[in-house]
Amino acid sequence: MPDTRSRRRPTQAKVPDPVSFGSVRPDNTTFALVSFEGPDRYSNAGGLGTRMQELARALAGLGFETHLYFVGDPDLPAVETDLEGRLTLHRWCQWISREHPSGVYDGETGKIRDFTRSLPSALAEELVGPAREQGRRVAVLAEDWHTAWATMDLSDLLHARGLRGDATLLWNANNVFGCERIPFPRLAYTSTITAVSRFMKQRLWAYGVNPIVIPNGIPERLLEPIMGDPQVVRSRFLCESLLIKVARFDPDKRWLQAIHTVAQVKSAGVRPLLIARGGLEPHGRHVLQTAAELGLQVTDALAPEGSLDAEGVAGYLAEVAAANGADVLNVRFRIPEATLRLLYAGADGVLANSGFEPFGLVGLEAMADRSLVFTGATGEEYARSYENAICVETDDAKEIAAALAQLRASPELEARLRAAGRATAEQYTWPRVIQGLCRRIENLVLWKW
Repeated sequence: MPDTRSRRRPTQAKVPDPVSFGSVRPDNTTFALVSFEGPDRYSNAGGLGTRMQELARALAGLGFETHLYFVGDPDLPAVETDLEGRLTLHRWCQWISREHPSGVYDGETGKIRDFTRSLPSALAEELVGPAREQGRRVAVLAEDWHTAWATMDLSDLLHARGLRGDATLLWNANNVFGCERIPFPRLAYTSTITAVSRFMKQRLWAYGVNPIVIPNGIPERLLEPIMGDPQVVRSRFLCESLLIKVARFDPDKRWLQAIHTVAQVKSAGVRPLLIARGGLEPHGRHVLQTAAELGLQVTDALAPEGSLDAEGVAGYLAEVAAANGADVLNVRFRIPEATLRLLYAGADGVLANSGFEPFGLVGLEAMADRSLVFTGATGEEYARSYENAICVETDDAKEIAAALAQLRASPELEARLRAAGRATAEQYTWPRVIQGLCRRIENLVLWKW
């Protein structure tokens, strides 16, 4: 594995030549991102929050005036600017969130109504109208089922005000949650429907629509050198097979397969350790109970005291695991990005083995750190089994355990997969994805609107 001990400061992302954006450029286009999830701790429940935060920052970093509308923390400013004013955060539904402190989806019915009632007029009056006067166009990207009605009503309002030709409306599906509630004929008539993968495109065929695929991306900072030496960190974990899984405790994430894999590895005489970072979902109790029933030692890791750097947090996890003879380390706090990168790079396998996954962002993020990634085989179209990852085709733990044994016996294959995974991640940075997005919008302006 390449030496990753460099601690130099990350370089600034290179802005692609404006020509690469086509006719959709920072000097003539404003982006408005609309989503329930966003960058606040209150608003970030999973991959959608990460997507919106990173996409917004990447657009603003490339010079686009960017606005992110999301269900925000009630105790933070309603409007906040960043990146020299190019990025504006608009925290919506705060008056409802104040009565529902458990997170973005607490009280979601009332929040959907408020989004639908108030957001279209705000976008029309504060963005699209002024943009027309400035000779600019507004590209609205709305995400997932909660925003469908606001998107449709925005189109109707813009038509009524003679502004529809000044805006491109896209509604994106990151999952099929809530799709059964959406009036897709009207949504398809009023906006362009997109999806994050060909897998999701095909899932939406069942609703009578044929989306355009615009993939997810990763921030360019994940391609920068890791702050620390993953092999030194790896050596502190007293195990022979270090595995990591970071996902919600949801049956779709195949946590039970991961737990059974640990048991399989242990029964083969190899000492395993699974660093498990789940959530607060009820399925987590079943996952940990299953581990105990299989004879695995499960240990909780609570948040460390004091301020620690990436290596310090990783070292703390190693100490907790070693002190308790853990087979499964149940991490009960959010692992900092820098620490995750160290763990990904040093692990024998990152288990992103979902049975249903619209895109698979964790797998791609881990690939950026030259990790050996085990992905599912649904929306993870960037993954090619035994070329840049291992694609898990079944829910049988023996499939993963056998692949781990195979890779332990073939260091050359492991090194090749890690290098190819890194090369794949380089093709999915947000600037590259945004170039394709801009070309799609240019095409829609010429073709549809």
